Order: sequence, then C-alpha cells, then structure tokens
Amino acid sequence: MKKTGLFVTLSVAVMAMGADASFAETWDLPMAYSGSNFHSVTGAEFAKCVTTGTGGEIEITTHPGGSLFKGGDIKRAIQTGQVPIGERLLSGHQNENALFGVDSIPFLATSFDDADKLWKAAKPALEKVLADQNLTLLYSVPWPPQGLYFKNEVKSVADMKGVRFRSYNNATARLAELTGMLPVSIEAAEISQAFATGVADSMVSSAATGYDRKVWESLSYFYEVDAWLPRNYVLINSEVWSSVSEQNKNVINACAQMAEYAGTWRSKEYTGFTLQGLRDGGMKVEEASDQMASDLKTIGATMTAEWLEAAGSEGKAVVDAFKAMK
Repeated sequence: MKKTGLFVTLSVAVMAMGADASFAETWDLPMAYSGSNFHSVTGAEFAKCVTTGTGGEIEITTHPGGSLFKGGDIKRAIQTGQVPIGERLLSGHQNENALFGVDSIPFLATSFDDADKLWKAAKPALEKVLADQNLTLLYSVPWPPQGLYFKNEVKSVADMKGVRFRSYNNATARLAELTGMLPVSIEAAEISQAFATGVADSMVSSAATGYDRKVWESLSYFYEVDAWLPRNYVLINSEVWSSVSEQNKNVINACAQMAEYAGTWRSKEYTGFTLQGLRDGGMKVEEASDQMASDLKTIGATMTAEWLEAAGSEGKAVVDAFKAMK
C-alpha cells in the first residue's frame, strides 16, 4: 500500500515544464480526512508535483484532518477566496444542487468501472454548476464501495430501526429515514469520538474510512453492500485560476491528471487491504443477508426516483448517458 512512487516518472516531465521562480506564491489546500488517508496522501503528492513543476512559483501546502477548515466549510472557503484551493466531498452539498449527489445514488454505480462511467457522464454538467459558483474542477478520486457498519448484528432493515446513524450528506440522511434509523450529522474527523461516546452506532462508509479511524474499537460488523462510490473533488477558486499563467496551468493540469490516476489506483488497492484490516481489528466482515439486500434494493429504487425528480432533465440526461455506456 506504499506505492508512493506513482508520481515519480511522470513528474520528471512535469518538472521540465516549470519555469524558474521569479516569485513564490503559497497556496493552502484544506482537506477533511486524516493525513494517512489515501486521498490526503494523493493530495500531498499533487501539491509537491505542482510546487516542483512550477519551479516554486506556486507552493502548495496541504492541511489534512480538517485542521484548517472543517469538511463542511471547505467548499465555501474556496468560493469566497479564504483559500485558493481545497478538497471536498461534493455530495455533502447536494442541498445546493442535486447534481452534487450524482455519485451517491444508491446501487446505481456499484463498481469502480461503473463509477468511472458515471463520472464521465456527469463531469460536464458538474463543471458547469461549479463554474457558476466561482469554482474550477482540477481532479476527482472515488472512494471504495460503501458498506454498512453496525455495533450489533443486523439481518434486515427492520433490525436497523432506532439505531443512531452517522449522516454526512442528503443521501445518508435519507437512507437513515427510510430504514428507520436516527441520523446524526458527524464530520469525518469526528467519527472515532462519535462512536466511542455512543453519539452514533452505525454508518455507511468505505472500509478505508473504518480502517483509518479504527472503528473496530467501538463497532463489530461491516456489511459489504456496495451501495455507491462517492468522490472527493479538488477545486480551485476560478478567479485564482484565471490569474495563473498558461505555463503553470499546464503544469497543474498535468499534476491533476496524475493525481486522479494515482488516487483511483490507491482506492482500488486500498479496498482489499482495508477490508482485511477490519477483520484483523476484530470486526466481522460479511455480505448482506438476502433479506437485507432485498430491503436495501427497494430503498435504493425509491432514492433513485427521488434524485431524478430533484435533478430534473439535467440529471436524467446524466443517468441516461451513464446507462448508454454499460
């Protein structure tokens, strides 16, 4: 899992594109997840690539773990110029525009291949929405498939009733409502404490998040339901982007392409590694029972219909384009 050399070969070419630094500009890049998380590792390599490739003209410093801004505040901080660049889980802002939640439609894209197709179908529409919000997309990396964590064994949706459930976007809040669980809004950096203190007893997330946060200290079960593969997005303030020289834009875009490739590779590799990590920590890692799978499929159909209604013709066009690729 320490294949940190993914950037090395291509970075040589990027370095050659950079100019001698006549002045240094420092960019702070806030990130919501821990420094050891693969998204943060990829972001740190991206930052180093840009710093080196621009000859030091642009120096990027990452701030993982919500240390500079909490996850929910990062997007607004970039929009308003409090920071020039940052990483955010856009589905956390689905209340602003339904398209931000396209990657969290339950059971629509449940594999890395399908997530890639959905990303290609949705990217043009997302870029347009972001442009209207003074944001420019640099790159995006998927999380591993989302599973369900519980403190106690669960065999059906009926067993979930009344369980306190960590919510981080509209989709997870609605999932809690439809399963009879009680949603509690909890940022990524607060997960360990929330479970340790009983604020929540369940969540839907990847094995990667559970492994990073050692949730086996509080929870006992992980069910591989492959609900969806949400994405993190690295965004830059559009006014800042417009002020960057064409030469440095080329460097940044090249580094972003490498980051998207490396981050996706890590996500795929991290899936098996962290599932085993949950087992090694003492959790029971299982597939959902037939009853649970059937119950969740029905809920997924309901949530898909609701998302399509909220997203309108633009959302339907994205889903139709995705289905045409399958």
